[in-house]
Amino acid sequence: MNRVQFQKLALVRIEEATALFEARKYDGAYYLAGYAVECGLKACVARLTRKHDFPEKDLIKGAYTHDFETLIRTAELGTSFKHDLSGEVRLKWNWDIVKDWKEDSRYNRWTRDRARSMIEAITETPHGVLPWIKQYW
Repeated sequence: MNRVQFQKLALVRIEEATALFEARKYDGAYYLAGYAVECGLKACVARLTRKHDFPEKDLIKGAYTHDFETLIRTAELGTSFKHDLSGEVRLKWNWDIVKDWKEDSRYNRWTRDRARSMIEAITETPHGVLPWIKQYW
């Protein structure tokens, strides 16, 4: 996959999560919303690669994860992220909701409120997690 494909997939996943939420399928809504963040961060990682360059080993290892904090570091966004979290209370609040998502979230049951909070924390303009990611993808 390439950067543009990850960008598009991030937008598709949040649309799907919203559709599932509206259909009262809260478990799937929560789960897919997290993948929107993962795909957005992977687009940021892909931004670091150049055609025909052989990627560094750490970049490869860090890119093949579902862990948001590892993806942020791999995308070389750690300093910017820490700075923005300290300066934007709403972004920090939204991140606190989103950061606990894990790939195995699919095995959990999620309430309407938890799924709504997740989707809103990801999409809130301008302080949602996905709008923040879009600055760097």
